[in-house]
Amino acid sequence: MQSSRATHTASDSWQKELAALIDTTRLPSFGGMLEKFLATQCHFDTMLLVTFKKSLKPIIIHPTDPAQQSLTLHNYLNRAYILDPLFNAIQNGHLGEGVSRLTDIAPDSFETTEYYQSCYKEFDLIDEINMVIELAPKVSCTLSLGRRTNRGTITRAELTRLNDIYPVIKSIVRQFWLSQSQEFVKYEKSEGAMNQAIGTFGSGVLTPREQQIAGLILQGHSSKAIANHLNISLGTVKVHRKNIHTRLNTSTQSDIFTLFLAHLKALDPAANF
Repeated sequence: MQSSRATHTASDSWQKELAALIDTTRLPSFGGMLEKFLATQCHFDTMLLVTFKKSLKPIIIHPTDPAQQSLTLHNYLNRAYILDPLFNAIQNGHLGEGVSRLTDIAPDSFETTEYYQSCYKEFDLIDEINMVIELAPKVSCTLSLGRRTNRGTITRAELTRLNDIYPVIKSIVRQFWLSQSQEFVKYEKSEGAMNQAIGTFGSGVLTPREQQIAGLILQGHSSKAIANHLNISLGTVKVHRKNIHTRLNTSTQSDIFTLFLAHLKALDPAANF
């Protein structure tokens, strides 16, 4: 009997949080209420709600409080998202709507990249669960839940609950976007040369193939993955990697990343990255 009461109380709490969330789809407090509701379904330490639109920089929907926005988050929104596995999977059409974990979509050597070290390892994030929602043609929303080491990776039960509740979350977020999108799109900024950022890295120094491979290295693809992706031999990739280091006067992936940041800065001197 006590177990039944406890279950009934938990169910009531879940329903009340959902009702409160629905009530805020037209209010500035939507992001906070969405975070509060999702906490009834899954344990997490950070939540980030961002929209992506082709040719435009990402727009942050939550958190909007500057006190909750770290320098790393600003760097991500300003430039680093170019190397983000989630962003690239969506832009390349490799990831549709639904729930997924970062480990399911990241390149095989992603954890060796400087991007991973600065955006994930430095903040002790061990797992990231993403909900992808299509808001309009060419406009996607990603809801990312981060978990730190002490919390461990997401459990099967939690992932099941998120998959079960996903259709409801998708509908609510879409209603929010229909009513409040104008409050955010006014901050859209064209990325200009951003589309060619990776493609132009090393221009005049690297060959077109070396530029292509350098871009894949920056995104976290191993030599084997690059060989499979470009349909060339592993030995050929290794030769290209050696030539890239020689031409750029680098010796490590970290050195290449540093040069890439300088390249991004040159594209947009006003960028704070």
